[in-house]
Amino acid sequence: MSDFSQNPTLNLDFPLKRLWAAHIFFIVLSNYAVQLPVTVLGIETTWGTFTYPFLFLLTDLTVRLFGDRLARRIIFFAMMPALVLSYIFGAIFQQGDFQGLASLTTFSLFVFRIALASFVAYALGQLLDIFVFQRLRQLYQWWLAPAAASVFGNLLDTFIFYSVAFYQTTDAYMAENWVALAWVDYGVKILAGLVIFVPLYGIFLNYILNRLRNHR
Repeated sequence: MSDFSQNPTLNLDFPLKRLWAAHIFFIVLSNYAVQLPVTVLGIETTWGTFTYPFLFLLTDLTVRLFGDRLARRIIFFAMMPALVLSYIFGAIFQQGDFQGLASLTTFSLFVFRIALASFVAYALGQLLDIFVFQRLRQLYQWWLAPAAASVFGNLLDTFIFYSVAFYQTTDAYMAENWVALAWVDYGVKILAGLVIFVPLYGIFLNYILNRLRNHR
């Protein structure tokens, strides 16, 4: 399937800006949600496990519709605003509790490491996702590209995030258990991705294709 970036009759500014804003929103939301533990079917994880895969869904849709060049542009322009906003919201709502605006007057290394980890993991994980997806996008099985991209992208993203954020951190529990938590987090992401987000990818892809075609 050819992408729409080569079609001069389409105005791509509006959908690309919305995708850019959506990337920033889900990064900030996930960095907050990763501080909120949850137990699902006896498995201890965080709410961030269920919000972060939306980024891979957004990236895969962007590559499919507009090509890898525009997908990389979105990632590049989303990185710095997401880093700044992640720190601000992380400091104000550290560990899920409202700390007040006064928390911004004191530098928090714990919050900054989470924001920085997200910054690095997002950039590298999404770029790997684009690389894998771009090479599989022409296959007839539409689900193979998003599934494979999610498996490899999430693996890199998850372990970069947990190592940068929690290796020898001041939180004793996270410092001791970050490897095990990363594997659980990765496993839940893949399960959620294959069961929920790959089907969502197909639904949103058809919806967006129809909208773009109707606006030619």
